[in-house]
Amino acid sequence: MAKYALLLEYNGSEFHGWQIQTNTRTVQGTLEYALAKFANEPIQTITAGRTDTGVHALNQVIHFSSNANRDLYGWVKGVNANLPASIRIKQVALVSDEFDARFSALSRTYHYYLLTQSFSSSLLNGLIGWYHKELDLFAMQEAVKLLVGRKDFSSFRAANCQANSPVRDMIAAEIEKTGNIFRFKFTANAFLYHMVRNIVGALVYVGIGRISISDFQVLLDEQNRTKAPPTFMADGLYLAHIAYPEKVFEMSEPESWLFNL
Repeated sequence: MAKYALLLEYNGSEFHGWQIQTNTRTVQGTLEYALAKFANEPIQTITAGRTDTGVHALNQVIHFSSNANRDLYGWVKGVNANLPASIRIKQVALVSDEFDARFSALSRTYHYYLLTQSFSSSLLNGLIGWYHKELDLFAMQEAVKLLVGRKDFSSFRAANCQANSPVRDMIAAEIEKTGNIFRFKFTANAFLYHMVRNIVGALVYVGIGRISISDFQVLLDEQNRTKAPPTFMADGLYLAHIAYPEKVFEMSEPESWLFNL
């Protein structure tokens, strides 16, 4: 039985998250159906990161095993033929038995795109977050620096998060702006449930002056989710890149693609 790693992208707007659920359309369920149809056998997948309802992926990684005798390009072409347009396989690679899409990953990178204008965008509906006021880029850039390092992120952890520990290593956190679109970028060894969306919500409060940079530090230090701003919308969140110790794919972190529209 051969073991494969698969690189895919998807628009999460029409799915109830990654993980299979009963009587609900999910990315994993849709993908496993297409894999099984092409391979003519049941296939179970393990993912690098379980995205929530409405969250997208530019580079998601999964692994699976199969007895099917198919070449690598055949997997790409054949599985894509059985997938909706909202999910696309980008690459497939043979991997060793030791490779694990989740546990072999060194880090994950998420991007969050936020549009600031008086009205939400119809053309980018579901693809980008939105806020109706201008935001102070400098203040948010100063606040986001406070997140870097090994921290307890309890203040940005959803109440129903099942992680054993709220401590995560935030490797990089930055914000940039082009026109009226902001890109928030976070790289960590792993993320807590709703962690990025909760951080973005707090940074937006900094951006409108509702909380100061020092308030943001206090919020982080207090490790109390009940004192933090609300969770921000899922629309603009993308799983952008996953780093592994070995080279699995011809994969690099994507540029800020929404900036180029």
